[in-house]
Amino acid sequence: MRADDESAAPASSGPAAAGVDAFPLPRRCPFSPPPEYARLRAEHPVARLPMLGGDAAWVVSRHADVRQVLSDPRMSADRRRPGFPKFAPTTESQRQASFVNFRPPLNWMDPPEHGTARRQIVDEFSAQRVRQLRPLVERVVDTHLDALAAGPPGADLVAAFGYPVSSQVICEVLGVPYADHEFFERRSTQMFRRSTPAEERARCAREIRDFLDGVVTEKERRPGDDVLSRLLSRQRAAGGPDHEAVVSMAFVLLVAGHVTTSNMIALSVLALLTHPARLARLRAQPERFPTAVEELLRYFTVVEAATARTATADVEIGGVTIRAGEGVVALGQAANRDPAVFERPDEFDPDRDARAHLAFGHGRHICPGQHLARLELEVALGRLVRRLPGLRLAVAVDDLSLKEDGNIFGLYALPVAW
Repeated sequence: MRADDESAAPASSGPAAAGVDAFPLPRRCPFSPPPEYARLRAEHPVARLPMLGGDAAWVVSRHADVRQVLSDPRMSADRRRPGFPKFAPTTESQRQASFVNFRPPLNWMDPPEHGTARRQIVDEFSAQRVRQLRPLVERVVDTHLDALAAGPPGADLVAAFGYPVSSQVICEVLGVPYADHEFFERRSTQMFRRSTPAEERARCAREIRDFLDGVVTEKERRPGDDVLSRLLSRQRAAGGPDHEAVVSMAFVLLVAGHVTTSNMIALSVLALLTHPARLARLRAQPERFPTAVEELLRYFTVVEAATARTATADVEIGGVTIRAGEGVVALGQAANRDPAVFERPDEFDPDRDARAHLAFGHGRHICPGQHLARLELEVALGRLVRRLPGLRLAVAVDDLSLKEDGNIFGLYALPVAW
């Protein structure tokens, strides 16, 4: 059935389903998605809703249906398609202008281009390769913990630990100068805020792209032992490097590689500090941190916009027909709280087997950096709570500033003391 067909669907499955007047909703609690999302999952699991950026899109919220959307070859990730969901206010002319002089990045590609591009980097972020990166991650984490321990007994863990760790790791892996981290961190933060004007979002993306153009140009002259240099080498062996393709790959890996992980580090520390019994057990049994990391990824599900799609043919999802050209949002925040998959889904349980979570997506576009993100979280959290055993929040949870209007959820600051 179709939700806009009055003879086939109840009126409640239309734009006002579950009280959602415009999607996405702000996330006002650090520990929970908006409560309307649970009502969508229970009452209107495939609902056509107005988007904040204009027009309407289908929002899919059950775990099984989200998996189907993300694995169906008839669902396109190409954001240039007219029906693609708009998460922030943008006119069509602004949207089209933002694509000028930009090679579509990996997460916008469809087959066969997507498979070709992904194969060029998949080995760089395989589980085996990431295991070899553990000494690098441990060194970076220890460097920033040393700085914390040498200073006064208090800090903002977002600025002093979350961002520095995630940014330095991805910079060293890619071969991007870490000295420029504040430049791309500031612009990335602005890009992911839905309240940032469209022109400014485009400007921030363009400035990061131009910065990386210079980095790739330098790699062409003086290659090093890093992902970007090896990517250029592989392309050269195949007939000549595609400069713009490497810049595009660098863009998505750098931005996604530091924004998501930095937010997850801060949120994870918050969860552990507000569950002292759970934290005490993890301190006593640090080998349990990998399991806890999976639960933290499920519990927070910080990425909201990366799982948007456009149907290229009619597709039936959850008994509803989505027509070709219509936008779809696979709502991971709701799927990862689905009681059909996770018992007591709103509870943080670091002993839970949460490996069925969809925090990294699913299907061909599953996050290529997922193994590196897991390693960073495991090392950062494990070493942090061991080095600073007196770690505690320095403000009330209600006083924390949330990225409630961000397409990547997180905290603007996490004041702590020890």
